[in-house]
Amino acid sequence: MQVRFTDNFLANLQDIEGYWQVNNFPQAYDRLLDSLEDSVIPNLERYPEMGRLFARHNPDSVEALSATGRIADHYPAVREYVLEDYLLLYLPTDAVYLLAIKHYQQLSYDLAGLWLNR
Repeated sequence: MQVRFTDNFLANLQDIEGYWQVNNFPQAYDRLLDSLEDSVIPNLERYPEMGRLFARHNPDSVEALSATGRIADHYPAVREYVLEDYLLLYLPTDAVYLLAIKHYQQLSYDLAGLWLNR
C-alpha cells in the first residue's frame, strides 16, 4: 500500500526540525528522516493496520478526551505508530495517510501565538 504525506504531517516535520535546531541537535532530525525512510514507511506499506487504534487511547484530561472523541467520531480508523520518542498518527484507507507526528517533548500548543502577540 502506498504511503502519502499530508500537509499537516509535513508541517509537523518542519516544527520538529526547528525544535532540534533550537536545541542544537540537528542530527536528531536527520535520524528521524532516516527512520521514516528505512523503517516506518516500509512497515506501513506492508502492514498498514499495525498501529493501535487511536480511538482506544485513554487520555488523562477532559480536553484530550474531547479531542480524541471528535477524531474517533469522524475517523475511527486513525492509528498510532510509536517511533522511539515520536508519536505518529496515520489513516489507512486506499493509501496510508501520515496525518501528524510529534516528539514527546514538544509542546502541543502554540503558546507564543496564543498569548505573546496580544
